[in-house]
Amino acid sequence: MKNTDAWRIKAILTGSAGNLVEWYDWYIYTTFSLYFAPVFFPKGSYTAQLLNTAAIFAVGFLMRPIGGWMFGRIADQKGRKTAMTLSVLLMSLGSVLIACTPSYDSIGAAAPALLLIARLLQGLSVGGEYGTSATYLSEMATAGRRGFFSSFQYVTLIGGQLTALGVQMLLQRVFLTPEQLHNWGWRIPFVIGALLAFVALYLRTHMQESGSFEQHKSSKNKGSVKTLFRQYPRAAFTVVGLTMGGTLAFYTYTTYMQKFLVNTVHLTIERATTITFFVMLIYAFLQPLFGWLSDIFGRKPLLIGFGVLGTVLTVPILTAISHTTSEWAAFWLILGALVVVSGYTSINAVVKAEMFPAEIRALGVGFPYAITVALFGGTAESIALYFKKIGHEPWFYWYVTVCIFISLLVYIMARDTKDTSYLDKDFTEPSA
Repeated sequence: MKNTDAWRIKAILTGSAGNLVEWYDWYIYTTFSLYFAPVFFPKGSYTAQLLNTAAIFAVGFLMRPIGGWMFGRIADQKGRKTAMTLSVLLMSLGSVLIACTPSYDSIGAAAPALLLIARLLQGLSVGGEYGTSATYLSEMATAGRRGFFSSFQYVTLIGGQLTALGVQMLLQRVFLTPEQLHNWGWRIPFVIGALLAFVALYLRTHMQESGSFEQHKSSKNKGSVKTLFRQYPRAAFTVVGLTMGGTLAFYTYTTYMQKFLVNTVHLTIERATTITFFVMLIYAFLQPLFGWLSDIFGRKPLLIGFGVLGTVLTVPILTAISHTTSEWAAFWLILGALVVVSGYTSINAVVKAEMFPAEIRALGVGFPYAITVALFGGTAESIALYFKKIGHEPWFYWYVTVCIFISLLVYIMARDTKDTSYLDKDFTEPSA
């Protein structure tokens, strides 16, 4: 193996490892909210308590545009390494705060208030993580393998959720009783997340800087929102359109699906966790496959495939899941949906990175994406639970369908970024 290839692969693995830890910290909130929802809120219906935790989950997403802007500027002005290091530090602080916050019965309204503060910190962190890590991984990959290597962002993103689910399964089946999990055991994964974040912090302080950043670090107007929307408005708004349907579908079939299986299909928490874990495991392995296909056939065919199939199949799949009494049927239906969603998730990072030059790339990728995720991905659970609460759960299925269709129109009109990539103009050797 060439020395430059060794540096490149090491950099990608280091960046990916930190990304996994960040997303583990982000996802343990929704994974364990089934247990801690009654701890932080007044007694009431279980759906209402889940709705409260989902609302805080959504509010955390509102910080993501600020994180995308702030860390995007840092990444474009000071370097990808600096931004990625700071973001993982902020994530660890949020996990520590959740792990240590007393219950509502102990401190009253201060409990949900502290939970909210913790999620705001984590929302700020993860808002910056996406743009900087997507930019870094895309810049480190070679021209013919960008789709494959950049897909590891979603491998580790999914890996973070898998790790959260794995910890939950171990606590459920091996170490703790359901009563212990509800009372105090749900705090353990947040402690684990804080410790892992410090490991990721160490890794990122020793990672290599992107060669693309080094080549353009003397450029003017780096990381400027004014430059982004004045010189690249079409690309910025294309990111919004590209993201809308994909992020909503992703959060529907991943973070919300576990609650859907418990609250609508009426499976036990343990059964829902098991199904979600193994579906997500297969889903993670699909990402490099789809990324590799995009290197051969282009990005656009995969995006259009997701858009068409997502528009046609969303209502039938969600309706079938809601009525199934078979765990295996639920498993295959969710997996089928995520095979479709892979046409978006596997390549969305590289598609966005290829649309911007190096001096504005992290901000261009992260800021409009974070706004869109806050509006559509972060509100998926709240909207779904609200429709269920008012007795019109199928309305959510149609909402997802319409958003995917709007994104499909964007996919059809957009150029294939594989053929027009700004990354081809960059110097991409890692900086030692």
